[in-house]
Amino acid sequence: MKSTVILVEMLVFAGIFTAIIAASLNKKETTASIHNYPPDIQAEYFKTHPRRDVSYQSNQVVLAKSLGVLMFTAILTGCALIAGAETFMQGFLLSFGLMFWIGAYDTFFIDWVLFANLKCFRLPGTEHMDQAYHQKWFHLKGMLFPGIVFALIPSAAVGLIVMLVR
Repeated sequence: MKSTVILVEMLVFAGIFTAIIAASLNKKETTASIHNYPPDIQAEYFKTHPRRDVSYQSNQVVLAKSLGVLMFTAILTGCALIAGAETFMQGFLLSFGLMFWIGAYDTFFIDWVLFANLKCFRLPGTEHMDQAYHQKWFHLKGMLFPGIVFALIPSAAVGLIVMLVR
């Protein structure tokens, strides 16, 4: 596989991911991902807004995660094929590496820098909770579990697709 292509793919993948996050900043849309916010922020938000199920078993969260798997599988399949992956293991490892990269980018840049400091990420009624938005451990835990486990699903699918296509 071509390392230069992989580096470019990492940058493009980060750009696509950032664009998706930016597009969701509409306050109406942001609340759809409330399950990604720390529990104390959720509790404060639901004091002034209708409570709804934001657990990982809720239909909305399951649907969002399922669409995420499909979207990541499509993007990563393209990346693997462009980079020259020819075997299941090459497709799987490249995809998993890109998923790990995007998880790290999301945690260390989007969550720790942007989410923590930009008011546009704040849910209505929680704008005053500066300390709650700076919970680094919450975001790191989410990247490690279920993030790493979540990454296995599209990575395995990409490996299978690469194996079947090549």
